[in-house]
Amino acid sequence: MRRLVVLGAGESGVGAAILGKQKNYEVFVSDFGKIKDHYKEVLLHQEIEWEEETHTETKILNADLVMKSPGIPDNVAIVKALTAKGVEVVSEIEFAGEFTDSTIVGITGTNGKTTTTRLAFQLVADGGLDAALGGNIGKSFAALVAESAAANYVLELSSFQLDGIRSFRPHIAVITNITPDHLDRYDDDFEKYIAAKFRIAMNQTAEDYFIYDGDDEDITRWLEQHPVQSQGLPFSLTKIYEKGAYIENENIIINVNNTPFTMPIASLGLQGKHNVKNAMAASTIATLLGIRKETIRQSLEDFQGVEHRLERVLKINNVMYINDSKATNVNAAFYALDSMETPTVWIVGGVDKGNDYSQLLQLVNEKVKAIICLGLDNDKVISTFGNVVELMIEAHSMSDAVQVAYRLADKGDSVLLSPACASFDLFENYEDRGRQFKNAVRNL
Repeated sequence: MRRLVVLGAGESGVGAAILGKQKNYEVFVSDFGKIKDHYKEVLLHQEIEWEEETHTETKILNADLVMKSPGIPDNVAIVKALTAKGVEVVSEIEFAGEFTDSTIVGITGTNGKTTTTRLAFQLVADGGLDAALGGNIGKSFAALVAESAAANYVLELSSFQLDGIRSFRPHIAVITNITPDHLDRYDDDFEKYIAAKFRIAMNQTAEDYFIYDGDDEDITRWLEQHPVQSQGLPFSLTKIYEKGAYIENENIIINVNNTPFTMPIASLGLQGKHNVKNAMAASTIATLLGIRKETIRQSLEDFQGVEHRLERVLKINNVMYINDSKATNVNAAFYALDSMETPTVWIVGGVDKGNDYSQLLQLVNEKVKAIICLGLDNDKVISTFGNVVELMIEAHSMSDAVQVAYRLADKGDSVLLSPACASFDLFENYEDRGRQFKNAVRNL
């Protein structure tokens, strides 16, 4: 019996453990931190051996295969010891991919991947195809493969998940965009981060499809230097393609198989330039999978967006409170600020991942009347914007930040939580941060 050791007992780790047990591996789960109670219950129910708050080397180094959770860097001691011993270390995406022949749609990118993934899944499900949604959102890919033999898997994939693949091959791969993010995990080298994203296409063949943002200079430059084997289908707001997605007379045109699909931008359920791109990518996926044009149109009109992504929470005293907690990097905050049409009180800050805030200066100057810093270390935010806005206040909890915003905002203003940073200093994750914001707003 082959021995599978799973490092990390979060969503992907527990999913891999369940799938491993199902496929007759001897499974051991080891988490250096505490394991959440509901995951412990799952492991106990499955009769899978586990440990927490330690890594027992004797129980780990004897593995035939190790599944490393995406949050664990390659340079931690236990991973180095495994590598030195020649034990294969893979990601949960790679492990799960070995056990399914279904059609896989893999979607990555710095921003827009969650909206694009959820929208693509909606289009495919509305079109009557048997599909499952997961990966970096919702259920792990391994848990989906263990529980359901769906004909189509629509997966959001992070660069960390792609770092650990060897043979994983999506039939349709998407890169929504690439901007500097997570550089702390990539030796502060943007090129390494781009290379990680492009791993999504590394095993594709001429029978597969690669959908990408044709307006993104880093993507187009990388493709020129490192061509992919699959069929390229770009989308763009400015260029027109023989094959791909583009804009003509305020209509989205998707031309994949010589029968163009057309839809007015004005009738999209989600507005904003970045959402037009998300709609283009998702519609291209749906078209490749044979979904009827009328179904795609209807789904795009009905789709209302994703929690924690420019989510309108409440209007109080004619001030709109907007939850964009999912903006964990500068580029996402750029989209958010760009979409603001009223004077804005901006709540920003958290764990800085090597952020360069200078690209926000013009938008902040135009749109932001006050900044509330919400992080344990706000020095960089303060030094960048201190001369740009008149009011800058530090808050140490979400309820503080919302109370201050309530006092600063006048009728007709907006209060925007768009942190541009990771959340781990004060919150469990971006969802926790977003929920705390919504609760604080509802308690005003």
